[in-house]
Order: sequence, then structure tokens, then C-alpha cells
Amino acid sequence: MSDAYSVLVVDDEPAIARLLKRELESEVRTVRTAHTAQEALQEANKTDFDVAVVDIRLPDARGIDLMRELRAVQPDMEVICITGHGTIGDAVEAMRLGAYDYITKPFNLEEMELVVERAYQKASLRSENRRLRHAHVAIDDLIVGTTRPMEEVRYLLERVAPTDVPVLLTGESGAGKEVLAHAIQRRSRRSEAHFVIKNCATLQKELARSELFGHVRGAFTGALHNSSGLFGEAHKGTLFLDEIGDIPPEVQASLLRVLENGTYRPVGDKAQKKCDIRFIFATNRNLAAEVEAGHFNEAFFHRINVFTIHLPPLRERREDIPLLVEHFLRILPVGHGQRLQVHPAAMDCLLRYSWPGNVRELRNVIERGIILAERGVITLRSLPHELSAPPPVGEASPSERDEEESLKSLERAQIERMLELCGGNRTLAAQKLGISRKTLYRRLRTYGLL
Repeated sequence: MSDAYSVLVVDDEPAIARLLKRELESEVRTVRTAHTAQEALQEANKTDFDVAVVDIRLPDARGIDLMRELRAVQPDMEVICITGHGTIGDAVEAMRLGAYDYITKPFNLEEMELVVERAYQKASLRSENRRLRHAHVAIDDLIVGTTRPMEEVRYLLERVAPTDVPVLLTGESGAGKEVLAHAIQRRSRRSEAHFVIKNCATLQKELARSELFGHVRGAFTGALHNSSGLFGEAHKGTLFLDEIGDIPPEVQASLLRVLENGTYRPVGDKAQKKCDIRFIFATNRNLAAEVEAGHFNEAFFHRINVFTIHLPPLRERREDIPLLVEHFLRILPVGHGQRLQVHPAAMDCLLRYSWPGNVRELRNVIERGIILAERGVITLRSLPHELSAPPPVGEASPSERDEEESLKSLERAQIERMLELCGGNRTLAAQKLGISRKTLYRRLRTYGLL
């Protein structure tokens, strides 16, 4: 499901405005209407819109002129132009000035909804790319961790990012594959170009080719105009296909052709098109096993498996948990800039938990913890029950003592590493570990580090 977003419909015919509002509005999509350019600008100055659907002919202005003014107010907005009196000149001018699409009346409502959804995806990608470019966040701040597996991830990232080689990212759900894809794109030669993201699990089997490769008008029922598809949007940029293991088998051969010779054919088109795209793929599946079982195209697998980066699950790099906690305390907006700490007992729970949802689950737990923090401290009460609840009586593991010793070794190693990172500054190390200076000294004595 898409994130919630807003659409502005501008049409001087109230019946059409009401129809579009009724058909487009949903749980994730709010729709506001306006009947003149002046009303539309008033709405845009009050509310942030991701997409605008604008009639070319309005009583007080040309829709094309309104499009310019809307984009001046909200630069990341995508504008779809509609008209009942379409001319080639209007269409050319609208597209030249940056309209996402140009649709003539009468339009197919299902097709209109699809165009609006795609326009939103493009708008959100532009907004995210701009946010990342202006945040000046270092790659090390996106790929958090000092364990050996994460050092290997960082090394491979640095080597492959400047090339155009396809990259396959593997790892469990929530391990951080999309974050890593962003890091690759930002370090590539295409960092200023479009970065298009698509989760293949959301591709409808019947429309998968059209959504990826585009289509020509009349290619199928409801195809009332040409569509460039995701390949057209990503041309000269980067296309990230997440959950590639879920892509329909019949589409895999077409993608293989794209990877081998850089050409594809839009649905219903007789001519081949060339594309210049850097591909990043991701999956939480064992694709080699899928090939063995006959569920995944072997030739396609070998073509995308040229350069693989594996992200380990969080339970295999627990030493990184304090660093990740510190990172989320710094970047999550719910903190409102306040200085927060994690109580040692709460940190112990975070270190002990198995994290089936990986880094994504940890982020959610910290976000909850920030909201429930008591006087600037995330305590046991701030954590979800499954993390903070003691084990039921009589269900202690036979290896509980060994586990406790392992955790002590883990804690000692983390303290040593943090002291090294802080240049021996114990006050700073205590702050980063989320414990008091007194507690740090007590543990230094316990572990013979004083």
C-alpha cells in the first residue's frame, strides 16, 4: 500500500471535479477540488499536494500557466493536464514544461487512477532525493555498524557504487536493503538523475509489462494514451527493483534482454527502445534455491548475480545495536531535537532480543521509546512487552548461564570499541552507550579495564 498523499483537482466543470474526487479519494489518497486558477493557488498555499490534475482551460487562466505557478509554490508536485479540447500544440507545450501526463476527455477512470498513482511515486522520489542531497548525510551515517560484516558491506559499496554494474542486494526483510540501495545511488555517477523504486511484489501480473516497459495508446482496453513506464522514468538514472524474486516469470526473460542489450519493447509497440539505466535488485529469498526448484529463470539469475552484497540480520551483529540506537535517537523526528538516553536495563533488553524484524523493527521500537521516554530516558516501560517481559517461570534455557557470559563478553567488547571510537574520552563514551559515567566506571572495574 502507498503512503498517504494528497491530490488537487482543478476543473471548471463541477460535475467532473466531483466525479474525480469521488473516484480518486481512498484510505491513502485525499482529494481537494478547485474550479478556478485563483482557488487552486489558494489551496496550494494552504495545503501540500503531491499531485495536481489540472484542466487546460479555466475561466480565469490557462491550465498551463497555472501549472507553472503551482510548481513555483510546490516544486515537487507532479501535474497531470486534462482537456476536452485537446490539440497537439497544447500537449507538446504541457509536456515541455514538465507535465507528468496529458489526458483528453472523456478519460477512463481506472486509467486516471493509475496515472495519478504513478505521478505520486515520481513526486515522492524527487522529494526524497532532494531531501537526501540537502541533508549532507555521510554514507557512514546511512550504513551504520562497525562489525566485520558491516565493514565488508561498506567496502563493497565503495567499490561498486561508481560503476554501472547491476547490483543484487540480499538479506532478510528489514535488514536495510533499501537504505543500501540509496547509498549506492548517491555515490554513483547518476546521483543527480532519477532514482526510481518499485517493489515487484506489488506488480499486477496482467499489467507488469505495461508498468515496467510502458505501452502505446490502444495496446489494451483502457490504454487511452501512451505511457513511458518505469523504464522511461528511469532513463539515464537508476532503477531499484525490490523483491525481485516476486517478479512474474514471464517478465524475467524480457528483463534479461534489457540487461544484455539495453533494449525493450513497450506493450503494443512494434519498435524496440533503447534504455540507459543502472539496475539495483534486492530480495529476501534464496534465488539459487528458487532456480533449483524451477521457480526463477536461471539465465536471469546469473545475469543479476554479477555483484552481490549481503546484509546480515541484526541478530548476527548485536554489537552494532548501541550504534544503531544512537543513530535513530539522532535522526527520528519524534525526538524534536531533545537529548535522550537509554537506561542500561533497557539497553540490555535490546541486546538480548532476537529482532525478527531486523533494523526496521529496532527503528520502530526506538520511535516508540522516544514517545514514551521518562524525563529524557528510555526505560523498560518504554519498550514493547515482548522485549521487556521476563521469561515465564520454568522456561529458562539450559544454556542461560552461557548466554549471560556471552552477553557480558559482548558488552565488554562494545565498551572497548566505544572508548576507542571516542579517543578514550569516558564521558563521551558513556553518553554514546546511553549509560551514566558512574555506571561506565563500575563496568570498567568489573571487566578489568581500569
